[in-house]
Amino acid sequence: MASSKKNLSSYSQSGMEDISGKHFAIVVAEWNTEITEALYTGAFETLLKYGAEKKKIKRMNVPGTYELSLGAQWALEDKKIDAVICLGCVIQGETRHFDFICQAVAQGITNVALKFSKPVIFGVLTTDNQQQALDRAGGKHGNKGDEAAATAIKMLSLKTINSNTKSKK
Repeated sequence: MASSKKNLSSYSQSGMEDISGKHFAIVVAEWNTEITEALYTGAFETLLKYGAEKKKIKRMNVPGTYELSLGAQWALEDKKIDAVICLGCVIQGETRHFDFICQAVAQGITNVALKFSKPVIFGVLTTDNQQQALDRAGGKHGNKGDEAAATAIKMLSLKTINSNTKSKK
């Protein structure tokens, strides 16, 4: 999480290996599009930076953040997809809608990851206001999309290490 001491786009380079053979899906919420497009750009550019091929990155748009979980599930029905990055933005309003959406999406993304045993990354901003979202979508706190892509890469690396360890036993 970004804070005054840590930028979202500052992460350890360990586990950031070549991913040229991997297939990714990036599921992007259309609600708060100014924010989610910036998150997408950060995620997409980070994947390219570490060797992903453009043709192996599939973008899927969903109407809002609530729909990210089902979008991720549909993406993983394509067995070629190695990891999914879910990008959305929920900004606190005057009602409890924020709480319900955030909880449902966090649980839904977790469930999809466990169901398919593949990385499904929670790249969702949950902010108090528009400015906080902008600050985390390429602003002074970096880009959560960048961090989400790095997390996907690291999780794939971890799975590879784990698989190699099991095969040696």
